[in-house]
Amino acid sequence: MKHLISSEQFTAELLHELFVLADQMKSHPRDFDDILKHKVVATLFYEPSTRTRLSFESAVQRLGAKLISTENAREMSSAIKGENIMDSIRVVQGYCDAIILRHYENDAALKATEVARVPVINAGGGTGEHPTQALLDLYTIHSFKGKIAGSKVAVLGDLKNGRTIHSLLKGLALYSDIEVFGLSRKGLELPDEYIHYLNERGITYHALSSLEDIPASVDMLYHTRTQTERMNGEQAGSGEIIIDQAAMNRFSDQSLLMHPLPRNQEITPEVDSDPRAIYFKQSENGLFIRMALLYSLLTDEGKKMREEE
Repeated sequence: MKHLISSEQFTAELLHELFVLADQMKSHPRDFDDILKHKVVATLFYEPSTRTRLSFESAVQRLGAKLISTENAREMSSAIKGENIMDSIRVVQGYCDAIILRHYENDAALKATEVARVPVINAGGGTGEHPTQALLDLYTIHSFKGKIAGSKVAVLGDLKNGRTIHSLLKGLALYSDIEVFGLSRKGLELPDEYIHYLNERGITYHALSSLEDIPASVDMLYHTRTQTERMNGEQAGSGEIIIDQAAMNRFSDQSLLMHPLPRNQEITPEVDSDPRAIYFKQSENGLFIRMALLYSLLTDEGKKMREEE
């Protein structure tokens, strides 16, 4: 694997290797201090980001690499002068050893790979995919549950525009005995292409109409905010699916609550103290799994993982 563009590039074996490596980096960070000391990594973000950008930039520096960055490339780069993404990649690759790209177009990262000589990592593309978020989500499930196979997962919120959901489902599809429950308000249902993707891999998808329809024994609740920036005013005006403490009390002590963040009102602050609410630990895990990914793409030791497609 030279570039990371989609969760479809993952295999269960590759994910396991990354999880083991991330665990090592979490427990023995000093062992990896200078592993990328001769590398330069560029973060090229055309959309706002807090967690993805900062965790990647922290990962780069914790591994000893140099960092070049633009936070708002849509307005603060030559894109505002009309430069297309492929020309930008042709230029930026001359300054670095890898490019971490977030873009408002679904296929921008794929376009970038057509001209890139250095690895390109998709850090979120439009309403399409966010594969490194899927990495940290799957790593978090594995860390808390000890396994992913056999999981029953409820996905809630904006299933239509939520790229984190799309990438997570493709990652879950690598494992056996997965069952998925989907809950959204009307108009934000999971697109048919993802339902078909799951069904083709033997995964049952249940489209639900209320929180009460989610089995109390579900292993994970994965909530997302409504992507108002990708919607018209009429769609954005409808209410959210709210998880408060009363809602959490319906579920098992083993049911974990996840969220890719940022959240709005869809999870109330009172839930933060519930030990099943793991979204801040989930976010923290993004640092270590992204360190593992960079190591696998940019070192000779990661050659085996890089070559798996």
